[in-house]
Amino acid sequence: CQLDAIMAEESQKRGVKPSFKNYQGFPANLCVSVNGEVVHGIPGERVLREGDIASLDLGVSYNGFHTDAAITVGVGKISAQAKELIAVTEGSLRVGIAQANCGAHVGDISSAIQNYVESRWFSVVREYTGHGVGRELHEEPQVPNFAFSKGPLLRKGMTLAIEPMVNAGDWRTRLAPNQWTVLTVDGSLSAHFEHTIAITDGEAEILA
Repeated sequence: CQLDAIMAEESQKRGVKPSFKNYQGFPANLCVSVNGEVVHGIPGERVLREGDIASLDLGVSYNGFHTDAAITVGVGKISAQAKELIAVTEGSLRVGIAQANCGAHVGDISSAIQNYVESRWFSVVREYTGHGVGRELHEEPQVPNFAFSKGPLLRKGMTLAIEPMVNAGDWRTRLAPNQWTVLTVDGSLSAHFEHTIAITDGEAEILA
């Protein structure tokens, strides 16, 4: 896959290591999830076509620390629904980050994301969440994209990966036969955005 090869090449140029390759057996340097694929799509020989949307999810490690980030983009001319889904998902990430303040709680991030998305008639995935990130790619606490409880207190110096996954239809998902790729249960489109942030005394700092 060209995208996977580019990820490997650019990581080498920058002196970083792709975090996903061989993580719990994952076979690629990044995740490429297309249309109704939510997350963990394995890049291969598939050709992206006009009208597709694709999320690129990647992480790198440097000096023993990991980052994690994702973006969803359209291929050529995409549908009005796809444009709106991408815009709402990216907007929900901004809204979530705005709540990531020292003294707030994880649940404040979660509620803000869910309220933003559902007020625009889309749905948030519940089976997969954001997370702490640092010495390990996935650390505590979990950062759901839906209201669940007050959650842990946010303290200065914490680093989190906030990553809303938003479906155009039903929020539920299913696992593909490859046991990696997560699909929308109804075949609807899905989008995914993610930043790694640090909690500071003021506004959260976006690290990746």
